[in-house]
Amino acid sequence: MNNTKVDILLLGSGGREHALLAKLAESPRAGRLFVAPGNGGMNAAAEPVTDLDIESPVAVAEWASSHGIGLVVIGPEAPLVAGVGDAVRSAGIPCFGPNGDAARMEGSKRFAKQVMSRAGVPTAAYRSFTDEASCVEYVERTGGPLVVKADGLAAGKGVIVAKTTEEALAGVHECFSGAFGEAGATVVVEETLEGPECSLLALTDGTTVVPLATAQDHKRALDGDKGPNTGGMGVYSPVPEHLVSAEDLTAMVEIERRVVAELAAEGITYSGCLYGGFMLTAEGPKVLEFNARFGDPETQVVLPRMKADLIDVFLACDNGTLTEDMISWDDDWAVSVVLTSAGYPGSYEKGKVITGIERAEELEGVTVYHAGTAEKDGELVTAGGRVLDVTAVAPTFQEARERAYAACELIDFDGKTYRSDIGLRAVK
Repeated sequence: MNNTKVDILLLGSGGREHALLAKLAESPRAGRLFVAPGNGGMNAAAEPVTDLDIESPVAVAEWASSHGIGLVVIGPEAPLVAGVGDAVRSAGIPCFGPNGDAARMEGSKRFAKQVMSRAGVPTAAYRSFTDEASCVEYVERTGGPLVVKADGLAAGKGVIVAKTTEEALAGVHECFSGAFGEAGATVVVEETLEGPECSLLALTDGTTVVPLATAQDHKRALDGDKGPNTGGMGVYSPVPEHLVSAEDLTAMVEIERRVVAELAAEGITYSGCLYGGFMLTAEGPKVLEFNARFGDPETQVVLPRMKADLIDVFLACDNGTLTEDMISWDDDWAVSVVLTSAGYPGSYEKGKVITGIERAEELEGVTVYHAGTAEKDGELVTAGGRVLDVTAVAPTFQEARERAYAACELIDFDGKTYRSDIGLRAVK
């Protein structure tokens, strides 16, 4: 057993990164922990690095080299697409997260569709366009409902689920008008898929693909899956078999393995986390999208249930030695409720004082991951739309859900907003 200490630089500042940090810190191999830039809740467990441009490959590689870092963990998508992983590895430092070519699975929806097509992976039928006139003509000819997507990274925006032709045309114009910057220079138009959604995260070293536990996110802002799309309002894990059958799960894992194999055949080694967003249609699972990193908030319910040394696992992903037996799962359920600022996902105010987290974490099985928080004048304040991920783990789904909501009640800040129906789909 290798007990060598590893100094770690974690990039990111959200709830996903707080959950990654907590799991990395559990490892007996954890040495010094640095987080760039971190948030108000992560700074107690790691040294914040606030002056590092995490989307600059050169800057990250130089900082990691000069500080003796033994593992760089990249949380968000933008540094991955920018090629930070390539620069870190070129500097001889192990890195968790795909290289720039592989990260195009998230960075370009058209690229991902082309890879899926060559791999024979079931996904929504689509067309891509680089000029507005031909895109408009296609939408008018096809008619709604349709899904309109800006091709590139648009900070969680840039996907318009259009029920009507008029909504689709408005989405096309929004993309081409520059609302999403360069991300909207190419537009992908897809057929609409019907069915429940499910996320499946998998870890891979480019050859071996190890699926993680299933999770189900709740994207809409309001109860009953109403309101605008968000980055995620809550999540639970695992997803019960009446929602995701054993056959569905097998098919989803096979899809992710085929994608990794197809990329390898094209000379692209995908190592890190491959996140598949699936629609469970009447014909079986179909891919909605791929992301090149851990999901947020899925990470906040998957990692607490994972039995593994995350440092060993991440190093194995990087050096090509990942095996299925490195990861196992406890039988507990996990439920996470996202506390948001009033107005999210639209405009919202920041700087609201947060109280009650310590009391919430005194409840059995409860952990509060910070997503959009900061320290100001010695107080913890809101600094984002999604503020906290209130996560509870328990032997039964009902217990986990009750604990999470009991903890939500103990936390307070001006404008605190959350959904009251997270996880109810899990109940038959």
